[in-house]
Amino acid sequence: MPADVFGERYRFLPKEQLLTFEEITRLSRILVSLGALKIRLTGGEPLVRPGIERLAAQIARLPGVEDLAMTTNGYLLASKAQALKDAGLRRLTVSLDSLDDEVFKRLNGQRVGVQRILDGITAAEAAGFAPIKINTVVQRGVNDHTVVELARFCRERGHIVRFIEYMDVGTLNGWKLEQVVPAEELVSLIDAELPLEPVGGNYPGEVAMRYRYRDGGGEIGVIASVTKPFCGGCTRLRLSPDGSLYTCLFAAIGTDLRQPLRSGASDDEIRQVIAGLWQRRDDRYSEIRTSQTAAHTRKVEMYQIGG
Repeated sequence: MPADVFGERYRFLPKEQLLTFEEITRLSRILVSLGALKIRLTGGEPLVRPGIERLAAQIARLPGVEDLAMTTNGYLLASKAQALKDAGLRRLTVSLDSLDDEVFKRLNGQRVGVQRILDGITAAEAAGFAPIKINTVVQRGVNDHTVVELARFCRERGHIVRFIEYMDVGTLNGWKLEQVVPAEELVSLIDAELPLEPVGGNYPGEVAMRYRYRDGGGEIGVIASVTKPFCGGCTRLRLSPDGSLYTCLFAAIGTDLRQPLRSGASDDEIRQVIAGLWQRRDDRYSEIRTSQTAAHTRKVEMYQIGG
């Protein structure tokens, strides 16, 4: 969350405007009844929500949930990893854009060094999370010179790094097309040092293109939302903390579920709202993106609905 916008005087949402864990669990149950198989706790940063392991436990117990994962920046992970594992969280993704401390601090506003995140990853390893996925957003001229080092680190530790093309998520990151390092270029950079070969996807709707090391030493993924859009195969819905449902990472307006939740709507009535939204969806922002649309399209901010 940008420090120049969210300073000490910023007024965050009152607690009563946030969905309770019970409300999130109820919506999760309804979504699973409509065919959702995987649920991911993300953010913003999910670990700033007090007692997040209780929510993980509630969702993990829902019949039909085949996979429960979390994406975190790792800042609070060292103290939460074991509790999350005990609660039933199955997979963990940690955002880490560079191992270079100066580069990492430049990207996070000088707030934290790399070691704290590495300590969180070590705690997650000790708790039994394996393999851990590492998400790395690559920005030309900022951290692109550190990708091979990060790939080597993840390979040695048994983690799966996923390099993500720098996207115009939200309106606050000053995105420019020339800052994008195309996925093909990223693969070539790593292949030159650590030879790769492509492999097929794990499941329909998977957003990462997978590559494995030719010597059998693990794999990487690349997410090419800018240069190789995958809107047509997208299977994701995003629920914000205040109860809005979004059908696209680049959407401007969500569908309010908090109001029907708190006004006595039945599960069937909420199910009809969600089903109708999904059937009407026609999002394809990544397919029509240009420098002009990126500059002038209003979009929900990343910290509100996660990745």
